[in-house]
Amino acid sequence: MNATAACILVVDDEPDLRMLYELTLLREGYRVETAGSVGEARAQLQGQAFDAVITDMRLPDGLGMELLHDLREQQRPERCVVMTAYGSAENAVEALRSGAFDYLTKPVDLKQFRSVVASAVQGSGGMLASAKPGRASAPATAADNPVLARLIGESEAMRNVKQRIAKVARSMAPVLIHGESGTGKELVARALHASSQRTGGPLVAVNCGAIPENLLEAEFFGARKGSYTGASSDREGYFQAARGGTLFLDEIGDLPLAMQSKLLRAIQERSVRPLGSTQEETVDVRIVSATHRDLAADVQAGRFRQDLYYRLNVIELVIPPLRERREDLPALCEALLERIAQESGASVPRLSETALQRIAQHPLTGNVRELENLLHRAVALSDGHELQVECSAPTAVNGAAAPAAAPAAAAPADGADRPRPASVPTPGAPAAAAKPAKLQAWLDQQEHEILSRALRDCGFDRKAAAARLGLSPRQIGYRIQRLHIAMPQDGAADDDAP
Repeated sequence: MNATAACILVVDDEPDLRMLYELTLLREGYRVETAGSVGEARAQLQGQAFDAVITDMRLPDGLGMELLHDLREQQRPERCVVMTAYGSAENAVEALRSGAFDYLTKPVDLKQFRSVVASAVQGSGGMLASAKPGRASAPATAADNPVLARLIGESEAMRNVKQRIAKVARSMAPVLIHGESGTGKELVARALHASSQRTGGPLVAVNCGAIPENLLEAEFFGARKGSYTGASSDREGYFQAARGGTLFLDEIGDLPLAMQSKLLRAIQERSVRPLGSTQEETVDVRIVSATHRDLAADVQAGRFRQDLYYRLNVIELVIPPLRERREDLPALCEALLERIAQESGASVPRLSETALQRIAQHPLTGNVRELENLLHRAVALSDGHELQVECSAPTAVNGAAAPAAAPAAAAPADGADRPRPASVPTPGAPAAAAKPAKLQAWLDQQEHEILSRALRDCGFDRKAAAARLGLSPRQIGYRIQRLHIAMPQDGAADDDAP
């Protein structure tokens, strides 16, 4: 046996299964030790170090979770894979939340077994451990990970996000990224994928709110030739395309309930059945999802399945809004201006202290996305060598002008982090009512006309109009309300409002 091969400890009280797992791993080139109880496993762990521990959940003298807790308390490097009985979803979720690298459902599929073990010992699918014999490689930290350096900002809130990404990237546990629109949830998902052992595999990003409901199943699970009108050949779904990598489900809260049920089964069973097929296909993906919605409230309201919510929300990553990390504004502006310069192929005006203070006066309720749009406008309208930024129009309160926002350095103390209503005039209202910037007013007018035309063409069917414009139902509902677009049934406009 190769002395540099990774060493695995297999813990199971059934001799036949224990031997099956041992032979499977020996054929893959690993060194294998076995134990039939918690006590035997602890004795093995005291005597030597392993690259991975694979343990059954129920053992004669205790639970496999006890071994997992031992590894965590002793800060040992072994990655732990827990085997749970079929249908014990709560046990799998509990194990992942307690720090397990991954889980397997009994009866174990040997192909999946080999894949999970390969990921646990080194993350590259090979047979040899990447560190010294018997030791697992240490995970990268936020400080030495160049991928995390792409997340701009050194505020305490952003440092916490980076540290959490570096920590959770080590396991296969599903991650739910929560944050307001424009905070960079997809960027965080990409950093999580690139920091994990799956960085060599694909990252498949899916906007759940942009797929027509009648195509969801085929898009997610694939389809066989002739399974529906227009299916002229076999095609892969998102799960198959993401094999060996990460499947990022953006705006997961927009999925209809019927599809939520099918997605839950695919995640639990780690297999999918393409549309028109009688056979299931095993898929090896890590699930990362994102939402700006309060899914817990959606669960209470019956709009989101509780079992799927707990499946997806094993580990939560909360992305702070820009108003809670205004100290990052200078670095963000410099990075965005550099990107604008690269995209345009021309130099951009210099960011002065005055321009930065004017930027800080904006509520930036659209977060980094709004900041980028603001800088694009400033670059386009600036004359000379310094960036010219429009002042934020204060909202009138009881006929009196609201006080101007404080500079960036004093923003948290002076309440600049509280969003203000956007200065968007009601169509037909006097121009003096809001005094928005001319460019913003023109953009709002164009958006109003485009949305109104799309709604009329679709018979004021919101879902159809949203699909035509590439928006989610919630996004189009927000714009209808913000731009005061008249609808045949006025009450419907509030359903999709944020």
